[in-house]
Amino acid sequence: MTIFTKDELDELSKRIKDVKFGMFTTSDEDGQLTSRPMTSQQLDADGAMWFFVSDQEEFTGHLLNNPSVNVSFADVDDHLYVSVAGRAELLHDRAKMEELWKPSVKAWFPEGLDDPHLALIKVQIRSAEYWDTGNSKMVTLFALAKSVITGKKPTDIGEHKQLGH
Repeated sequence: MTIFTKDELDELSKRIKDVKFGMFTTSDEDGQLTSRPMTSQQLDADGAMWFFVSDQEEFTGHLLNNPSVNVSFADVDDHLYVSVAGRAELLHDRAKMEELWKPSVKAWFPEGLDDPHLALIKVQIRSAEYWDTGNSKMVTLFALAKSVITGKKPTDIGEHKQLGH
């Protein structure tokens, strides 16, 4: 298990806090990758991401045989891309559900916390990395055009960092 520093978790949390949806990727019984949009509810101090889910979703059964998952986040307007890999488990932890519950979750679970199929997915993060250009489109396009003209790899078009290594 990878141990992240508090600063690394804060850095990751800061980058994904405003990205509403992540693409949650699992492997089915044939090893085929499948993805679906999900909303992260929390990145906790122990390096785990939490998601509400129905335990009737087909992909939740895939987690038993292959708990390795990836969650990717993108904010195209801010030129930010984040990839998180980890091990997932399906939980029916009422206390954690109460802690994470928000009124917006009720759109998916009209019975609220009493929905018999309400569950949580906990993803213990193993690795994470991000690409953050932080530049405007014009600055990025200029750097790429310069690269094409000079034949040299573009530099200074943003930051790429791996966390937990």
